[in-house]
Amino acid sequence: MKAKDLRAMDEAALNKELQDLLKAQFNLRMQKSHQQLENTSLIRQTRRDIARVRTILAQKAATK
Repeated sequence: MKAKDLRAMDEAALNKELQDLLKAQFNLRMQKSHQQLENTSLIRQTRRDIARVRTILAQKAATK
């Protein structure tokens, strides 16, 4: 997900996206622990997407 796309979203949509990403991260971690995950780079990508969403939420909260 690109930062430009995330900045266009409102806070409710960003919070929903954050929850979806956290669930995806959990599922990826479970797959990795059971040796079912083939593409381990998805964990890193998801972690960075979570950080990106949290950063934009913090920026939106600071501008209020």
